[in-house]
Amino acid sequence: MSSPLRIPPAIAAEIDRLATAVAKDPRSKDFLPLADEYIKAGMWQEAAAVLEDGLKVYPGFVTAMAALGRVYDQVGQAAKAKAILEDVVKQRPDNLRAHRILAKLYHAEGQAELALRSCTAILNANPFDEEALALKRTVTGAPDDPPPSKLEKKRSIAEAPVEKITEAVPAVPAPVIPVLEAALPSVSQTDPTPAQIPAPPAVQHAAAIARLEVWLGNIQAKRRSAAH
Repeated sequence: MSSPLRIPPAIAAEIDRLATAVAKDPRSKDFLPLADEYIKAGMWQEAAAVLEDGLKVYPGFVTAMAALGRVYDQVGQAAKAKAILEDVVKQRPDNLRAHRILAKLYHAEGQAELALRSCTAILNANPFDEEALALKRTVTGAPDDPPPSKLEKKRSIAEAPVEKITEAVPAVPAPVIPVLEAALPSVSQTDPTPAQIPAPPAVQHAAAIARLEVWLGNIQAKRRSAAH
């Protein structure tokens, strides 16, 4: 004999509140969060009943349809799950949860083409979805793809975080920086930076080089003027 479900008090209280609201107003859309609470509690049959009743009032409510398809899958009603989830993806081709369940159901039925179609829909949104990749490999018999970490390394520099760009700035030896700072006038003596936040070392090096170039340019300009 199986032991009764132990429902956390917070979930039990929320179920009671939402069930009361739906009982008072059968047209209330609280049936959907009520079903969610039943799912959290592992009460799948109760969730199915609530969703079925709610969809009688709101037929075509895609979010509720997707939830019911998930519940049917959990309770072993594969045919019902597939039928309702196929309706979901007709209305919302980007519903990845529906595609995820459909891919599994199609694969179980030996419908490889349909399973791959749902896998492709998921991978178009997230090329590194491990579950979809694994199912796709199982269906096609293809070898394992390179790990996402290797694929990530092939991204272009344009996709890299901005802070990585500073790594390309040539580093100036640390002992040179104090000499440059002492020899060159500060370009921000009258305009301190907000909150005096220190710049990263690479940016400090680049700024020191820039001030050195300006300083040398001024000296050369003075020499040219004196020559004339």
